[in-house]
Amino acid sequence: MASEIEQNTKNRHLAPSATRESTSQNDESSTQNAITTLKCDQPAPENPDLPDIVDIVLAMDERQAPSPLLPAETGPLVETARNYYARAARSEATQRAYAADWRHFASWCRRAGFSPLPANPETVGLYLSACASSSPRPTVSTLERRLSGLSQAFSQRGDRLDRKNPHIAEVFAGIRRKHGRPPVQKEALLADDILAMLETLPHDLRGLRDRAVLLVGFAGGLRRSEIVGLDAGVDQTEDGCGWVEMFENGAILTLRGKTGWREVEIGRGSADRSCPVEALKIWMRLGRVAHGPLFRRIRGEKSVQESRLSDKHVARLVKKTALDAGLRPELSEKEREKLFSGQSLRAGLASSAEVDERFVQKQLGHASAEMTRHYQRRRDRFRVNLTKASGL
Repeated sequence: MASEIEQNTKNRHLAPSATRESTSQNDESSTQNAITTLKCDQPAPENPDLPDIVDIVLAMDERQAPSPLLPAETGPLVETARNYYARAARSEATQRAYAADWRHFASWCRRAGFSPLPANPETVGLYLSACASSSPRPTVSTLERRLSGLSQAFSQRGDRLDRKNPHIAEVFAGIRRKHGRPPVQKEALLADDILAMLETLPHDLRGLRDRAVLLVGFAGGLRRSEIVGLDAGVDQTEDGCGWVEMFENGAILTLRGKTGWREVEIGRGSADRSCPVEALKIWMRLGRVAHGPLFRRIRGEKSVQESRLSDKHVARLVKKTALDAGLRPELSEKEREKLFSGQSLRAGLASSAEVDERFVQKQLGHASAEMTRHYQRRRDRFRVNLTKASGL
């Protein structure tokens, strides 16, 4: 009787081995037979329901496999991606404009009885038509930016706006054909204009800072965001868009602009009063600026703050000094105020530098010579007379 029980127990343990042998490859049959023989020679365990050693190893591999991230673990990553890196893809000015565009569209939808969501091309087409028919009428470029702002806003909300839909594309084509106008260009500030503007500034800390702002912005052909985004040294702040390095013969600005990183060389001027490098050195020394933002706010008369100067200050500075210097006296004060902006510095360098166009293109960071020519505006519009040059 005991021998029968022992034989039944061995048979129960041989069953899994026999099953595995039947499913193995022919070239592994000898190995499996050896394993079966070893198992038959070993004493049977007390509990016949214990798992096989192969099953145990497979279960251990499954437990050690990396598990997917749980929602609670991905939360901080999503927050960082959305609120830090995704926002950094566009400038703060563009973000503010896009936010204002969405508020304007949502407000119009509420008044007109439409829902801003989901993205409906018919609703957007009616919105563009209403904007183009309003008074005062926004420019076509403003409507183009609003449409881009709406596309971005819908995308952030998990929706997509089809801008090629006829309700949008045909309406906008009609608006462009009906109301399109040549772009209004700001007046270019030439070297004599800059010198006259510098004479209107006081000789205190604010005046020294603003002198450096005007001269560096003009000599570098910089955008106003690039001027105020400079740091006093390499990689000193997270919100900076570049830095300045001083050398004996000039200064080199390393800038991150719309077209990527570029270096801008600013040489010394012909006189100290018009030298951007000298003005920058004086401001850094007397303003005690050695680390952090290069151009800063000033509280009171002598308190230089740590906070960075706003790019709006550059536009206000150009307008005020141009008016104080009496530029374009034949125009009214309101017209003169509209004529100048921070872009006047950039256009001034492109219009006044008597050098090969390639050097101007490199300084301004333009991808094409056509864009550089767009900035070249001279008051003597007939300096090059093609009529006489043709023989007439």
